Amino acid sequence: MNDWPEAWSDDNRNRYGRGSASAHPEGARAMRQVRRPASGAYGGSGPSAQPYGGGVPQQPSYVNGQGYGGADTANDGYDSGYNTGHVYGSPGGGGPGGPGDQGEYRPRPNWRRRIKWTAITLVTALAVTSVATYFWADGKLHRDVDLSTVIDRPASGDGTNYLIVGSDSRAGLSSEQKKQLHTGSAEGKRTDSMMILHVGDSGDTLISLPRDSNVTIPSYKGSTSGKTYPARGRQTKLNAAYAEDGPTLLVRTVEANMGLHIDHYVEIGFAGFANIVDAVGGVTINIDKGFKDKYSGADFKSGEQTLNGEQALAFVRTRHAFAASDLQRTKNQQKFLSALAHQVATPSTVLNPFKLYPTMGAGLDSLTVDKDMSLWDLASMFWAMKGVSGGDGTSMNMPISGSTGGNLVWDKAKVKTLVDELNNDQKVTVAGD
Repeated sequence: MNDWPEAWSDDNRNRYGRGSASAHPEGARAMRQVRRPASGAYGGSGPSAQPYGGGVPQQPSYVNGQGYGGADTANDGYDSGYNTGHVYGSPGGGGPGGPGDQGEYRPRPNWRRRIKWTAITLVTALAVTSVATYFWADGKLHRDVDLSTVIDRPASGDGTNYLIVGSDSRAGLSSEQKKQLHTGSAEGKRTDSMMILHVGDSGDTLISLPRDSNVTIPSYKGSTSGKTYPARGRQTKLNAAYAEDGPTLLVRTVEANMGLHIDHYVEIGFAGFANIVDAVGGVTINIDKGFKDKYSGADFKSGEQTLNGEQALAFVRTRHAFAASDLQRTKNQQKFLSALAHQVATPSTVLNPFKLYPTMGAGLDSLTVDKDMSLWDLASMFWAMKGVSGGDGTSMNMPISGSTGGNLVWDKAKVKTLVDELNNDQKVTVAGD
């Protein structure tokens, strides 16, 4: 069956069925919509179809890409929608991949908001870490010394006074460690070093108290018995007070013989001292003159060198190698502690958590302090010692006037002036030996 109207010729079929670029007949322009041919027009039983131009509309064709009659489309009132892009439901020609394609839209990054939330995250993380570190460090302090049991104390002055003690306790050391560190195996505890650190607005002052200082043991209350022992005028070396009844009698003896109120007590033993030095990676110090000592194990050449824990302990304990004995040892102790404080405060330690936390852990684990000592007090002490090492304060020995029976006698006049200046938080003018 032939689907083409009977009245159409092959020429018409080729022109219109296959898309001719020829001009449209006038009749096609007048047709606004396609109408079904009359009955019989496509081979039915009705009358024969009329030739083109009668009742049969011209088939649409593309002309120069315009579609449906090219530029004449606007004149005949027909709009396919392809010219404006409405066929995709997006005004302005927004087809897939076009300017209006919402699937491809990505908003511009809001850098201000990103920076804000990054800063908030960092500050929060820092705050959480700081709080956690504080409670971790606070829990490591051994607050075993109760200064409230000390009797007949002098009045407090301006500033804060710390009594810093290095004991020769062998607690926690194995036989091998005692041999390696040359500590011996003596029972009990004695003090190898004692210092007073005054922290005030007029400058910080570090004063070494020689362990062989001649002192009078005052009346005191026993740290364990609670019994009060009256004064008998007994004179002995300062370190004997510590050996007799520990930290509280030592504080009582220092206060009674000096007239200076002690606010806080800090003690560190042999093992703890060596561990701190090793944790910080060693301490660099310049030794003016080499020396050896078989008792402490010291064997040093002159010049700058880095000491590990074992070497550092030998350095601060040596006294037999010096003519000035204990006075020279106290100077070496001050020198080394200042170098240690400086080393701990360097960026390579403070900004490196793999070095900072082991150093803090070793230091806090080895410290024995009074019950009222806070981390802020401890930090204040540390920074003051660092300041003294940097030349911002005064470092000195207790003024000595002579000796008796091998014990060093303090210069009472100079000690009184020194204590007055410390109590009034004035710059220290007294010179020590």
